[in-house]
Amino acid sequence: MTTADIDALLATLSITAERYDHAAVFTCEEAERAVPDTGAVHTKNLFLRDKRGRRHVLLVTTCAKSVNLRAFAAQANADNLSFASADRLSRYLGVSPGSVTLLGLANDSSRAVELYVDEEVWNAHRIHAHPLVNTATLVLTHGDVVQFLEHTGHSPRVIRIA
Repeated sequence: MTTADIDALLATLSITAERYDHAAVFTCEEAERAVPDTGAVHTKNLFLRDKRGRRHVLLVTTCAKSVNLRAFAAQANADNLSFASADRLSRYLGVSPGSVTLLGLANDSSRAVELYVDEEVWNAHRIHAHPLVNTATLVLTHGDVVQFLEHTGHSPRVIRIA
């Protein structure tokens, strides 16, 4: 999918997200500077794979949190999680490094990616998400996220990231 495809999908789902176009951002700090304060939670999205490359996991948490991969692997009952390659990122989510987003799950029609969402993000009224590129940010409501995930067939596992 392209950004235009995501926009069309969201419109089909009657999701009207606020959109902020900006220069490419690669870190949470850059994203926080690029997008005005909307009151929405800034998200950090990690695309991970297990040691054997059989499991692929998208973890969505807040920018304010550091993620201990070893502790998260234990929560996910996964063997040695590490960051997935750019090739796997493209193959499973259809995005490049720096553009990881839960909206990439629209490209995972086989539902091969497991979604884990930090409870702080899940309980937020509004969150930030890239529309498959890191040159724009959308503000989605919790209801928008639920509706999108129902459409893609992905069930989030809501967990607590310390």
